[in-house]
Order: sequence, then structure tokens, then C-alpha cells
Amino acid sequence: MKSKDLKPRIEEFKYSIHLLRKNPLTVFGISIILLLLFVAVFALLIAPYPEHAKGAVDPKNAYLPPSFKHIFGTDGMGRDIFSRVIYGARISLKVGSLVIFLCLIIGSPLGVVAGYSGGKIDEIIMRITDIFLGFPPLLLAMAISAALGPNLTNAMIAIAISWWPWYTRLLRGEAVSVKERAFVEAARATGVSNTKIIFRHILPNCLTPVIVQASMDFGSVILTSASLSFLGLGAQPPTPEWGLMVNIGRSYLLDYWWASTFPGLAIFVTVLAFNLLGDGLREVLDPRTRRR
Repeated sequence: MKSKDLKPRIEEFKYSIHLLRKNPLTVFGISIILLLLFVAVFALLIAPYPEHAKGAVDPKNAYLPPSFKHIFGTDGMGRDIFSRVIYGARISLKVGSLVIFLCLIIGSPLGVVAGYSGGKIDEIIMRITDIFLGFPPLLLAMAISAALGPNLTNAMIAIAISWWPWYTRLLRGEAVSVKERAFVEAARATGVSNTKIIFRHILPNCLTPVIVQASMDFGSVILTSASLSFLGLGAQPPTPEWGLMVNIGRSYLLDYWWASTFPGLAIFVTVLAFNLLGDGLREVLDPRTRRR
């Protein structure tokens, strides 16, 4: 790429960063996400009792309240909740990343192909999409997870299957608009194949709303995964998954409030952070909001 073409993009990137930094809520969300990433990467060094996140138990220290020794207290098996919440960040970020990746891999090509092709291809793809959209996402994920078997991998597959249609519909709408632009008509006139037009010209110009949607869905995916684990359809003991930890401690909430409260707060803060990031990206990437 020539330097004269690169310079405007660099300036555009700097201006986008400037707009993100002007929004304190977005900065807060990004800070929390960066902290989560740091905690997930260095969990082994940060967690005071890493063995408690890997199945080790200490029954004689069951349900100890928060203290300097156990910042978040311990659960019914004597495991340090703080250590398990830290390792749970790894699981939650892994689930969010893999599910969003699967949704993009499945939904994006189908949406672009449907929007560009039109006709019967568009009709077939969108009617299949409508079938999936006819079910509430959580209910469909529960049914699929129950059919496949309750574990974390199957829960991720179930969430991806129930969520990809949203990206197909989003990309289809964008592709219908982009395919009428002059540069697409020019590529078609010069004999460029439909496959190259779709993946080199249309798809890259439809990514802005997808990035915003994915950033906002990331937190929702983590919440849905936690919901499945809470219902017994996701992660299984002794996995330190936040939703599962909330479920295990809920029966003793009045007496040992910390067993469910701190994992629940972790879910709340994480979902909030990604929602704030999504809102900030929408304001930056949407030309209508940038003019304000």
C-alpha cells in the first residue's frame, strides 16, 4: 500500500481513538476488559490457591467468610472463591471468543451471499435463518445443549447454533446496500468473478456493524453460557465457571452469601464492560453519530 493511501487511514484511526478516549464509560469498559485479559493470562501467578481451580478441595475450611487469607471466602468444599473467579475469567473469555468466532464464520458468508445473490438463493438462506430466529436464543441453546449432553463444549456449540442467524440477517442487509455501489459495478463490469466480488469487495465493506454487534454480543454470550451452567446444561463440577459457581452457592445464599455473590458480580461487571465497549464502538464507527 502506498504511503499516500496509508496516511488517511492512520489519521482516521487516531481520530477514532480520540473519540473513544472522550467517552469515560467506554474507557471504563475497555479498562475492565484489559484487566480481565491480564487476569486470564496470568491467572497462575495471581491466584493465591491455583490448585482450588483445578479440582483440589479443603473440606475443613468450608464456607469461611471473606478475610485476608481468603479475599472472597471459600465455598462448600473449602476452595478459595477468589482463585476460582480468576480462573473463571479464562473460561468466560474463551467461551465468548469461540462462540463469536463460530457465529461469524457461519453467519457472515451466508448473509453476504444471500444479499449479493438475491433470488432463490436469498430466499432459501433467509427462510432457514427465520426458522432459527423463530425460537428464543436461550431456549434453543438449552434444547441443543440438553440433546448433545451437558458440558462446556456442547454449550458453546449450542449458543453458536442459536446465534449465527443474527449475523446472517445483519450482513444480508448490508450486502444488499453495498452491492449497488459504483466500485462493485465496476468490478463486475471488468469480469471479476462473483466469489471475488463477495469476499474482496462486499464483505470488507460490511464489517463495521458486525464489529459493533460482536463486541456487544460478547458479554451476552458469556451471560448465556453462565445461564446454561447455572441450569446444569453447561460446565460441570469442578470447573470454575461463574454460572456454575452461582448455582452451587445459591442454596446457601442467606447464610453464606459470598459463595454466589462474587461470581455473580464477576458476570455482571464483565457483561457491563463489553456492553460499554459496544456502545462506544457504535458511536465511533457509525458516521451518523460521529457528526454530533
